[in-house]
Amino acid sequence: MLRPALWLRIFGINPKRALASMRGLRRYLKNRREFRAGLGNDFQWGQPFPVLDEWDASSGELAAYFQQDLLVARWIHERKPRRHIDVGSRIDGFVGNLAVFREVEVLDIRPQDIEVTNVTFSQLDIMQDLPEQWRACTDSLSCLHSIEHFGLGRYGDTIDPSGHLKGLRQLMAIVEPGGRLYLSTPIGPQRIEFNAHRVFAAATLLGWFKEGWEIERFAVIDDANRVIESPESTPQTIAANFGCQLGVGIVAARKML
Repeated sequence: MLRPALWLRIFGINPKRALASMRGLRRYLKNRREFRAGLGNDFQWGQPFPVLDEWDASSGELAAYFQQDLLVARWIHERKPRRHIDVGSRIDGFVGNLAVFREVEVLDIRPQDIEVTNVTFSQLDIMQDLPEQWRACTDSLSCLHSIEHFGLGRYGDTIDPSGHLKGLRQLMAIVEPGGRLYLSTPIGPQRIEFNAHRVFAAATLLGWFKEGWEIERFAVIDDANRVIESPESTPQTIAANFGCQLGVGIVAARKML
């Protein structure tokens, strides 16, 4: 049974923000009166656009996506691959970071009609058989915070409980021998929160690379959005998902020759 607050969020209502806005209304009206009283003739008074909940907000939300995008972009910058392809990561985050310093080819099931400098876009369903042109074609491939969605239908994809495994096989097939795959996904007690995402156990994520791959780098973003590069990986810490209920596991793995 869904909590009432979750139902409100589903339909675009954020209870916490609504309460903050109600508390901020009085302050807004006071500030508006004060500002308008001192306003000269160099500005026309336009349509009001109240923002009521940012009085005490931080200078930016440096949450898991931000930390992940920055970290993997740095790894790729250090590696300087010949070609880089991305599957399903945020164009307005990670891909944008890469496009600052290199060309990126983006594959996504969703359309994208806006041209971006250094970004070449192709629409492709990664759960389907790969066209020959995309097989063993790159020395560098990223898929950040995407594989957990495959097969849940959230983005118009086909419903498939095994969609993540089909997508993983295709991702691995895109990488040429000796190339690298940068993959991230939520980690914690393994579960499906339909239709938002899957959460994988850390052991599941790491187990994907046991045969034919070598994990060169591994990082965790914990529940407090702290980046932990090269965490202590023991049977105990892996079984405990590095202390995460809904963290992020990030793997950089090389495809063996």
